[in-house]
Amino acid sequence: MTVRITRGADAPRYHPPRHSGVDARRLQGHEAGPTQRFWVGESRYQPGAVAERSATTEETVYVVLDGELRLILEDGSAQALASGDSVHLPRGTTRSVENTSGRDARLLVIIATPSRTES
Repeated sequence: MTVRITRGADAPRYHPPRHSGVDARRLQGHEAGPTQRFWVGESRYQPGAVAERSATTEETVYVVLDGELRLILEDGSAQALASGDSVHLPRGTTRSVENTSGRDARLLVIIATPSRTES
């Protein structure tokens, strides 16, 4: 077993589709290092930043590390998320995320990787 450390300053940037005003970095998984069942990223949302409406491709967990974000679900309902709040999104959940506050927000993103047996 090999332990892999990714230093925050060295975490590779990635560009999630349909995101604007978001600085996203991969902390573990994909190009940041080997993981088998999930990957972890951190997204910094500037004021006014948006992750446009789309469906989750896999089971996803969000944890707000700092600031406030607004989560809007497919049915139009919205939830304010503050530092320390987390949300579980089953695979296929349609949602959008936006920062309507006047300060940056940090979001930890954990996403399952597809099972090798899935087609």
